[in-house]
Amino acid sequence: MLLSGHFARQALRRQLYFKTQTVCLVPVTSVNNNTSKCRAQSTQAAKESRSFAMNLFRGNVISDQVFPFPEVLNEDQKQTLSELVDPCAKFFEEVNDATKNDQLEKVDNASMDGLKEMGAFGLQVPFDYGGLGLTNTMYARLVEIVGAHDLGVAITLGAHQSIGFKGILLFGNHEQKTKYLPTLATGEKIAAFCLTESSSGSDASSIRTTATLSADGSHYILNGSKLWISNGGLAEIFTVFAQTRVQDKKSGTEKDKVSAFIVERSFGGVTSGSPEKKMGIKASNTAEVYFDNVKVPKENLLGEAGEGFKVAMNILNNGRFGMAACLSGTMKTCIQAAAAHASQRTQFGRRIDSFGTIQEKLARMSMYQYVTESMAYMVSANMDQGSTEFQIEAAISKIYASESAWYCADEAVQILGGMGYMKDAELERVVRDLRIFRIFEGTNDILRLFVALTGIQYAGSHLKELQKALKNPTANLGLIFDVGAVRAKRLVGLNSGPSLKEYVHPDLTKVADKTSKAISLFGSTVESLLMQYGMKIIDEQFILNRVADSAIDIYAMVSILSRSSRSLAQRLPSAQHESLICNVFCDEALENVENKLKAARDPESKKNFQKMSLISRDIVESGCVAAKHPLGF
Repeated sequence: MLLSGHFARQALRRQLYFKTQTVCLVPVTSVNNNTSKCRAQSTQAAKESRSFAMNLFRGNVISDQVFPFPEVLNEDQKQTLSELVDPCAKFFEEVNDATKNDQLEKVDNASMDGLKEMGAFGLQVPFDYGGLGLTNTMYARLVEIVGAHDLGVAITLGAHQSIGFKGILLFGNHEQKTKYLPTLATGEKIAAFCLTESSSGSDASSIRTTATLSADGSHYILNGSKLWISNGGLAEIFTVFAQTRVQDKKSGTEKDKVSAFIVERSFGGVTSGSPEKKMGIKASNTAEVYFDNVKVPKENLLGEAGEGFKVAMNILNNGRFGMAACLSGTMKTCIQAAAAHASQRTQFGRRIDSFGTIQEKLARMSMYQYVTESMAYMVSANMDQGSTEFQIEAAISKIYASESAWYCADEAVQILGGMGYMKDAELERVVRDLRIFRIFEGTNDILRLFVALTGIQYAGSHLKELQKALKNPTANLGLIFDVGAVRAKRLVGLNSGPSLKEYVHPDLTKVADKTSKAISLFGSTVESLLMQYGMKIIDEQFILNRVADSAIDIYAMVSILSRSSRSLAQRLPSAQHESLICNVFCDEALENVENKLKAARDPESKKNFQKMSLISRDIVESGCVAAKHPLGF
């Protein structure tokens, strides 16, 4: 699916509306109706999370997932991966032609055949079902190679297995897996993920595709259409989301809820439109898919009826980590092209890599690539370690990777100058291909809200527990004193953040202190915002975006602090280089976090937010810029 950001908005309303059954995000002194309702419904504390990012919103450090930098491959897996990496790289260097694919607006037949022979369509499908059985980390390494060479092919493969049939892997029963995975793993049949509709963007509740159970209960009748579907014109197997009538277990009444289905083109009534003409990833087939009275056997329901939202969210969360790995490879290609040109191009009697302007560009490109790569392999390792709470980390890695890759490609073109703008340099194709990554699988705008509100919800549960503790202080002295001590330190200007020194190499203790300061400031800001806005924070998107940006920067700091510490401890040849990156990046990131969080709390910034809202209103009302032309006509 090309644009799956539509499901994120539904997440904000259905998953992230603070789950008022268990969480109350209001000041202790509030006595309004929302408070009463929340207290009446609150029957149990929110489950404690081991996610680093979730606990970041409480100003805490849960180190399990981030320190030390995770190493999850055993010797057999390392050997298997080493046997796959070189042939994969060789294939993309010698067989696949990205420029030709771009011109053909499809993946060349020879490339498709070669990818199938390599098993590239079933990287994570278990051996028992005909796949290679790779772990998430192993998958990430191979996807990185693909991303370094051809993003059109990357999308073709990713739309197939990262989201296309991922639902069968995650939610399929044994019969469904046995029936579908073998032919999908070999690439004999291609898969697609069908969610987006013309009327359903970021709001999944507006899905109009319907699946009606037949009178005898043997099958569903599927009607509707899906828009911008990657592999839509190629796929034989579709994961389709549609509205179904489902009986509510509590009330006994029927409601419309989204369900997920495995649909075969061979069922009849499934057609696709012509390939869309796109700015980039032209080699990836994108088409509208139509369903006209398609008879879908009841046994092709994926998961439970009415749980399509859960299925889709899990698919997207499980697929996002691969994007960071893919784009870290793309960024390496951009850096390689820029560095090669800078070391050969001479101006004013000097090589241009000796000029500070070029040096800063190369350094920042390298820093952003290092962060992206670190995030990708931290998240994939967490998944391989069995973590089920990585949704914020995965979303952060997608946001950071897509925006950093865009920066790297743009700066690579700038360093090459006019040459970079020419087709022969191949960077213009990379730029075109990259633009979509900030849009699909959750737009970065929606994912920022997802990050902020998911974390704030978790932080709010802690305040709820404190509220309950204050009602019976003698039985909860530990919690009250702990919170009181933290707040007291803040009042006198002391850093109340948890120390990270025990987790890092001695050479990076100053960086650890800066990261700890950022975590402390972040936690206190989130708490302050919760006390100020309560549940109304969901409507404060100017603030939420700055909270999300701060969380992204802090997770970036921790990721590279952990990785560079490991490199120093292992005395890797690049350890000192990595230490330099860590120092510079974290120094600047702390400043960014301080500025963003100040803006989130500052009343003057609030006034500017309101003014920007008015400016936007004027533009919409005028249909264009609202300012009168300086010439008056």
